[in-house]
Amino acid sequence: MQRITITVDDELMAELDRMIEAGGYPNRSEAIRDLTRLGLRDAAAAAGEIRDCVGVLSYVYDHEARDLARRLTTSHHHHHDISVASLHVHLDADQCLEISVLKGRSDELREFADTIVSQRAVSYGELKIVPQPRHTHAHTHAAHGEADGHDEA
Repeated sequence: MQRITITVDDELMAELDRMIEAGGYPNRSEAIRDLTRLGLRDAAAAAGEIRDCVGVLSYVYDHEARDLARRLTTSHHHHHDISVASLHVHLDADQCLEISVLKGRSDELREFADTIVSQRAVSYGELKIVPQPRHTHAHTHAAHGEADGHDEA
């Protein structure tokens, strides 16, 4: 393990200390390690360097906007290879929240998310990417006791 020294202004340190307390971190070092891992993961995802990942795309839109619901559904159908599942929630009389689980390369997920979030009448949108470890073996499901047929290479 490496030891580093950094200089941080008082205001930023106070914010970091509040985050450490709210997050229940045992010390500043663990919080800095978590923030560093998060920043590195986000940078890799933005650069399209993460090959195997899942993503959670959440967005809020006005379901009365002309043809928007149809365009969103069509977009999901056109990306059926990365669109795993969606949850649709009616927030009020006008606004809907959709949460979509995506699976694929980070650049594909980001491109798809950008097409959704950039639609007129989508008022909020965010994609969170979670890298998946690479496995080279098939796994079994306990209930069936047999390989599931999707090797994760």
